[in-house]
Amino acid sequence: MSQPKQGNYFMLPNEIFNMDLSSGEIALYAFLMRMEDRKTYNCYPSYKTIGNALRMSKNTVMKYVRQLEEKELIETEHTIVEHHNGSLRNGNLMFRILPIKQAIDAFHRRQLYNYGRNK
Repeated sequence: MSQPKQGNYFMLPNEIFNMDLSSGEIALYAFLMRMEDRKTYNCYPSYKTIGNALRMSKNTVMKYVRQLEEKELIETEHTIVEHHNGSLRNGNLMFRILPIKQAIDAFHRRQLYNYGRNK
């Protein structure tokens, strides 16, 4: 579960530094934590917004989003936007920060699986 915003700061779970995340994955996770609504754990930044903030290309952002999803730190959902003329279009992804315990459990499952394969 996310930590409450503290003034102009926000807290990251210490556990993310023990999960073999790349610096890009940590940067993206931190950005999403900064952007999230603290009650719903959701946020809606575009790939372009994320890329500009983190100085990453859209493809790189997309790669890190997939990796964070695989590691069960976030989940995404497509949104639909209705324009003033009534037409429907794809909106930004909705990002949801998942409980850190779920990500830690998934990390340990991957470690056990890899350990068993390497024996």
